[in-house]
Amino acid sequence: MSSNMQRQAVPLSQSERCIVGTGLERQTALDSGVSAIAEHEGKIIYTDPHKIILSSNGDTTISISIPLVIYQRSNKNTCMHQKPQVPRGKCIKKGQILADGAATVGGELALGKNVLVAYMPWEGYNSEDAVLISERLVYEDIYTSFHIRKYEIQTHVTSQGPERITKEIPHLEAHLLRNLDRNGVVMLGSWVETGYNSEDAVLISERLVYEDIYTSFHIRKYEIQTHVTSQGPERITKEIPHLEAHLLRNLDRNGVVMLGSWVETGGRGRVIDVRMDPEKGVPVIFGNDSCIISQKREIKVGDKVAGRHGNKGIISKILPRQDMPYLQDGTPVDMVFNPLGVPSRMNVGQIFECSLGLAGDLLKRHYRIAPFDERYEQEASRKLVFSELYEASKQTKNPWVFEPEYPGKSRIFDGRTGNPFEQPVLIGKSYILKLIHQVDDKIHGRSSGHYALVTQQPLRGRAKQGGQRVGEMEVWALEGFGVAHILQEMLTYKSDHIRARQEVLGATIIGGRVSNPEDAPESFRLLVRELRSLALELNHFLVSEKNFQINRKEA
Repeated sequence: MSSNMQRQAVPLSQSERCIVGTGLERQTALDSGVSAIAEHEGKIIYTDPHKIILSSNGDTTISISIPLVIYQRSNKNTCMHQKPQVPRGKCIKKGQILADGAATVGGELALGKNVLVAYMPWEGYNSEDAVLISERLVYEDIYTSFHIRKYEIQTHVTSQGPERITKEIPHLEAHLLRNLDRNGVVMLGSWVETGYNSEDAVLISERLVYEDIYTSFHIRKYEIQTHVTSQGPERITKEIPHLEAHLLRNLDRNGVVMLGSWVETGGRGRVIDVRMDPEKGVPVIFGNDSCIISQKREIKVGDKVAGRHGNKGIISKILPRQDMPYLQDGTPVDMVFNPLGVPSRMNVGQIFECSLGLAGDLLKRHYRIAPFDERYEQEASRKLVFSELYEASKQTKNPWVFEPEYPGKSRIFDGRTGNPFEQPVLIGKSYILKLIHQVDDKIHGRSSGHYALVTQQPLRGRAKQGGQRVGEMEVWALEGFGVAHILQEMLTYKSDHIRARQEVLGATIIGGRVSNPEDAPESFRLLVRELRSLALELNHFLVSEKNFQINRKEA
């Protein structure tokens, strides 16, 4: 489980080496291929963020240029970026690391952050593997990552004629089109958001875009394809009738979003790349256009974090740092884990890591402990942790770091009241990762959408704009509360009653009262048809509400 979650870790804006490691971090980073490695020995004669040039065997007439990866989108929509690690004039050997990758520091794997954690319950906010965190992790960008997303658009040929991408959109004010170039494509560096709020749009230069991405991004790619239909070829254009001008402000005259525009479609971000097919610059563009938007994401409630021992959890609450429990030297903790997540799972290695991390932080040391170290000596882990804590307590002159009555634990204080907690609490530095499972990618809502062909019920799943399933037990819960009208609309209007939802649409547009559905929903009709396929006839009748007489027989 630990290996699986390290695979899901998101590269952070500022990577950090782990205090307690296994010794395999350097080899893992080397084998991953994310770092730039010297293939020849020589001397560095030039370096910048885009490339490193070295002379071969000290001969300045023969130079080798090594290009670096700059803000590229990964398959997980995260940001891949290499940072030079060798100064100009330095002599290097073959196999030496020249530039760190997205999640490496000094050639070592660096997926997470060393944060101060406490194992204690806190008002129920960390029950069932939930995690309580301090707002410091948000404000200081401790767990901030960048995501790069690609948006693609396809032009089609419709019954009204071919589509095209253009900036010439009637009835739009000029300021709504300020992010578009002459082709109607969004310009590089534009700040774009979802929705219709034109006041939030900010236009910046290409240089600032790259500085923003440097903090760490998730990159997403959106594609659109044009087709040739029976009515003719589709095309991408900005000339869309009946649209307000501010809705098209990020498009150039070809109807493509401009580089640098700030957009929101399920997430805000900045346009960092636009690609058109065929060539750029033609007045009317047919084919596929795409723009790439970078998005900065701080950690928030609903995001998933994990340690390296299978101790994963969801952020349940972000507390002000003054309300977090604090140590005897006044330092507030960063995360609060539930102690009940340790004994039943028997992953007590996280306890050793936590305590040894505290000692390493105070002594400014890094530890590389080989797996299965207790084969060399009995109680080797416990002896190492306690001896390091004792040394840290002596060197820092803080007796609370190692107290013989409860080694590894300390008396800490409630940030809200200032009173000490009743029992000593295990505190320390753990290496915690932020995972790719983020609430921004999972949050979903549906007003209306597509329905399944057979059952006439809403589709399921976020990708299909589906609805939330109201199952058998959810119906029991609604029945238990006696909410008759909510129960009725869940099983009819919002589900598979075709005539009822048509009447709701009409009543919403025209106004008036929504009548109660009389006939059976489609799911019941489906049951009748299934039984008829088994040669069983099932008839149902509509009964009058007034005299309980049969009005008519349903077909």
